[in-house]
Amino acid sequence: MKFERVKPLDAILATAEKKSLHRSLGALQLTLFGIGCVIGTGIFVLTSAGAQKAGPGLMLAFAIAGLICVVAALCYAEIAAMIPVAGSAYTYTYSVMGELLAWTVGWALVLEYAVAASAVSVGWSGYFTGTILNQFLGIQLPAFLAAGPLALGGAPGGFINLPAVVIALLITWLLMIGTTESARVNAVLVAIKVTALTAFIILTLPRAEAEMFNPFLPAGVFGGLGSGVGAVGAAATIFFAYVGFDAVSTAAEETRDPQKNVPIGLIGSLLFCTVFYILVAAGAIGTIGGQPIMGPNGIPFPAGSAELARQCAMPEYAEMLVCSNEALAHVLRQIGFSGIGNMLGIAAFVALPSVILILLFGQTRIFFVMSRDGLLPEGLSKIHPKWKTPYVVTAITGGVVAFAAAFLPVGQLADIANAGTLYAFFMVAIAVMMLRKTEPNRPRKFKTPALWLVGPLTIAGCLFLFLNLPFEAMIVLPAWGAIGMVIYYLYGYRKSHLGRGIVEVHESEIDEIAPHIPGVDEPR
Repeated sequence: MKFERVKPLDAILATAEKKSLHRSLGALQLTLFGIGCVIGTGIFVLTSAGAQKAGPGLMLAFAIAGLICVVAALCYAEIAAMIPVAGSAYTYTYSVMGELLAWTVGWALVLEYAVAASAVSVGWSGYFTGTILNQFLGIQLPAFLAAGPLALGGAPGGFINLPAVVIALLITWLLMIGTTESARVNAVLVAIKVTALTAFIILTLPRAEAEMFNPFLPAGVFGGLGSGVGAVGAAATIFFAYVGFDAVSTAAEETRDPQKNVPIGLIGSLLFCTVFYILVAAGAIGTIGGQPIMGPNGIPFPAGSAELARQCAMPEYAEMLVCSNEALAHVLRQIGFSGIGNMLGIAAFVALPSVILILLFGQTRIFFVMSRDGLLPEGLSKIHPKWKTPYVVTAITGGVVAFAAAFLPVGQLADIANAGTLYAFFMVAIAVMMLRKTEPNRPRKFKTPALWLVGPLTIAGCLFLFLNLPFEAMIVLPAWGAIGMVIYYLYGYRKSHLGRGIVEVHESEIDEIAPHIPGVDEPR
């Protein structure tokens, strides 16, 4: 269904052609960028939450989530190659289905980028307190400062996650003052993360024991809609481990031959990470086990819940994988590689802030484009005279990220972020299929193979994972969407540039602001 106020595709492409930014990125750089975006809190931290939901079935969960991401990436590849401009799913939807649905996608992307940045901040906090403070400095941070409440309704544990707040605000400050990350720095961080995970696989897989995988699916494949458990429920959470690959599409304007290299970057980074993730999960579970802690009804206690926290406080459960805030480092310490485990903790400590930076920058980029389109107050895209950054929207976004990181656990944040991401992927698949009908003669150097199958599979897969999120995460998306619709009709509908007859687009203008995407923007 196409609504009114569709942004002309030719105008978007014409603006992209006018831009003077040098196209310097190739397939390898895009693939490395995708790997750098994807490998983050998902694998370093959510391994424990996924094991609590699915046990050894976590390996199947990674495969399910990866498969859905691959079909979504095929859809992204075609539309990103056709419309190689900034704005990602928001711009794609605007050009195909119109302003109203584009607004809903842009609004949902807040749940992907901003909430995901909060989740990564919480994940970084676990490695900071566990490895840096405890293992190296011998400092035990007071419990009330080391974690937020474990459940939305209040639960034992901490009061505020101070390290997560500090790192979120620090990255926000760096973004505001215009710190530029080079491709070389990003490549180094990717190398650190990949080396750390490779070492983990080499040390754990030879020590894996078959009995650790029995039972393989203690909570079954399907835990029931809204339950968030079982292999599919774990896949809905573990899906967060793949969030970020779509950021490759935002680099389309800086890519040589984007019709060829963007699809390679998207799909190549996903396939690499999927295989890597399954091997890491096998190593972790095969060495110390990954069985969930079951409740009295035979269903695993919800990850991040008060009940699970109480169980993990008991001596018999304290050393289990599902109770660790720094899962992979914990596994290595348990099998006698404390030094290497600490090094892996340091790798996560060093590398995860770059993921926070990418996510925060992606969020401000989306807000900047929406503001330039008139859907949000143009004051949000105000550029600082000295720093040359959109400091207003960056400060607001950073404040929200820090607040969420302060009080919510990583599992809940990941599930909320996934809800927004799944909606964006859902809309991209629809947009690709609509473009095949409405623009059949437009050149396509990359065409999604068997779109008649891949498109519906993407839509069904996203809906399937969404319905297997915990119920609390599912209701966040429509509630957040309702708030967004109120804002749109009170402000965006009246102020929209397109609605007022201004059809020139502004996506290319965001390249005038700093900082640039880590690992994407080359020196001009």
